[in-house]
Amino acid sequence: MSHVPDHLRYTPDHEWTKDEAGRVTVGITAFAVEQLGDITLVNVDVKVGDSIEAGKAFGTIESVKTLSDLFAPVSGKVVAINADLESKPELVNEDCYGKAWMITLEAPPGSTGSLMDAAAYNGHLKASAH
Repeated sequence: MSHVPDHLRYTPDHEWTKDEAGRVTVGITAFAVEQLGDITLVNVDVKVGDSIEAGKAFGTIESVKTLSDLFAPVSGKVVAINADLESKPELVNEDCYGKAWMITLEAPPGSTGSLMDAAAYNGHLKASAH
């Protein structure tokens, strides 16, 4: 079973969020990385200053197996984009919960509250394995 850090919140689409005083950092989970395989391209379609809505695609991730959309887990304004992923998409395979964060949003406090905690996400993974 994939590693699921306790301090993050999760979406059903396998994005993780870290909320630090109204700044929400977003990436994809180890489970998503396992499903995708070797990541060959991360394409972020938003720019710093853009506003995005929860559930809307903010980019794509490509692997040797497939191309998948990346969805915003919360609504907010883009305040940072991980430029390292443009030249080093393999960071996603190496450190999906650290160096391979994708975007940071400025979001209302508590906006990640409706997302799954680690226990609920583990339950989601077990349920979707059947």
